[in-house]
Amino acid sequence: MPSRILSFALDGLNAIPAQVEVDISSGLPSFSIVGLPDAAVQESRERVRSAIKNSGFSFPLSRITVNLAPGDLRKEGPQYDLPIAIGVLAASGQISSLSFFEKVFLGELSLSGELKPIRGVLPIVKRARMLGFEEFVVPRPSAPEATLIEGVKVYGAETLSQIVSFLNGDLVIEPESSSGFGPSSPDFSSLDFGEIKGQEAAKRAIEVAVAGGHHLLMIGSPGAGKTMLAKRIVTIMPPMSREEILEVTEIYSISGLLGEGRLVSQRPFRSPHHSISYAGLVGGGTNPSPGEVSLSHNGVLFLDEFPEFRRDALEALRQPLEEGSVSITRVHGTVNFPANFMLVASMNPCPCGYRLDPNKACRCTQGEVRRYWNKISGPIWDRFDIHIVVPPLTAEELTSGDFKEQSKEMRARVEKARLLQKERYELLGIRTNSQLSSRQIKKFCPLGSTERQFLKQAVERLNLTARSYDRTLKLARTIADLEGSETIKLPHLAEALQYRGSEELV
Repeated sequence: MPSRILSFALDGLNAIPAQVEVDISSGLPSFSIVGLPDAAVQESRERVRSAIKNSGFSFPLSRITVNLAPGDLRKEGPQYDLPIAIGVLAASGQISSLSFFEKVFLGELSLSGELKPIRGVLPIVKRARMLGFEEFVVPRPSAPEATLIEGVKVYGAETLSQIVSFLNGDLVIEPESSSGFGPSSPDFSSLDFGEIKGQEAAKRAIEVAVAGGHHLLMIGSPGAGKTMLAKRIVTIMPPMSREEILEVTEIYSISGLLGEGRLVSQRPFRSPHHSISYAGLVGGGTNPSPGEVSLSHNGVLFLDEFPEFRRDALEALRQPLEEGSVSITRVHGTVNFPANFMLVASMNPCPCGYRLDPNKACRCTQGEVRRYWNKISGPIWDRFDIHIVVPPLTAEELTSGDFKEQSKEMRARVEKARLLQKERYELLGIRTNSQLSSRQIKKFCPLGSTERQFLKQAVERLNLTARSYDRTLKLARTIADLEGSETIKLPHLAEALQYRGSEELV
């Protein structure tokens, strides 16, 4: 009689129920797998055969047919090893109990019968729980990850023989206890804004950017401290909520990047090299996997040497910057990954890097400078709400030995501003001022007559575009939130205008 074992297939972050049907019939010995298996699934035949024999069970010398349903969904990865092995043992009568019917099986097998951890356990368990499944049998190293979902029973095992004994009632495996799940907090032990001398204007711009979720571009000579500033941005970001932690952990789970803690509780900071490919930055591949934009979800994506990145890769940033997600289309369908991140980029003011340095002469011609800046298209420039110049430190600043505010002080102000935004936009489905639409800007960024006249003059004198106008209002709203002001005042608008464009540097 055919056996049916329940498992799940991953399609991006979406998990789809997959039944593993095993039929053993008379005929010449063979072992075939149907149901659109990829190479890794096809190779499971040899792993399953060896694992069953080396675990002390007999492998049926008959015709074995394994069907992975639904048949129109491509099956990828080694997580089907365990359900296939259980199906073979159940169909051959070596598992007497029917307790496997209500359980979901996931796991890769070694040739000796040991269970190995797999990718994507968290999104699979999350989706399965939504569909009503409560019991899961997984490799022990993957069990802590699975217990992050409430209301499930997770049985972690080390070998195939343990699972068979458990299903037959000869061994008791207690469900894994739920993993600890507390709010995250930035780690100030290694990185802190208090360690950076000078650069007070840059620190202020960063605080405004983080408070409102605005994208930031830093321009400065080599050695001015752009990378040091960028690496410390996550230390002033608010702690992630439970929902955000699960979102990030799911992405790292399917990417195989989870650490020993099986939980990503710190906001991500990703800094890919400028030689990264299109697929590496935004995601892709034959079997689509998340790129750096998704690995930066709820955190910071730092692109150093910004103009040196491939043009097609930078242009692909438009969708995630606009929508907070990225879509990867392949022949068999479209996969969506979340990509709501803060983009921080840095660049030199010219090819040699010393155009703004008062102590070193620039060797670049005006044409070389223009070509350098033209590597980045206008639409990408427009995605940055804040453009700042990071000047080299003076001799006095370098030798003073004085340190200013620490990250925890800056973060306290950021958290207050974020709390105001959370309460203000609670019913709109947005979290920060940077996500305001043009219609929402009119509602939440009203101006008095004096402020309106001031901004009108700025539009005329600075030739502000409609996008720049909206960006100025969103920045002013963030600056007002940092000061706890209910309305936007003249000083808020004046500071916001200081962060506009960088065309005067070209």
